[in-house]
Amino acid sequence: MVMGLCLLVYSLGQRALRQALQAAKESIPNQVGKPTTTPTLRWIFQCFQSIHLVMINGAKQIANLTEERQWLLQFLGATVVNIIYFSS
Repeated sequence: MVMGLCLLVYSLGQRALRQALQAAKESIPNQVGKPTTTPTLRWIFQCFQSIHLVMINGAKQIANLTEERQWLLQFLGATVVNIIYFSS
């Protein structure tokens, strides 16, 4: 049951991402650099894998959040953006 629920959430997230890309008439580069409008959520997770929350002199900062990754965030929705920016 837990695995089924996880797959449901995963597919809903992927569907929402693809709909956001379609609505914006945008594409993102896939693993080989070609533009795609149907990325997998696994690929998006890999794109964000190297982002880290670091503490420097007691201040929290987000490391490795490039402009490209910030651009990708707009397609993931406000909830994801709030989690990334306000958890720091």
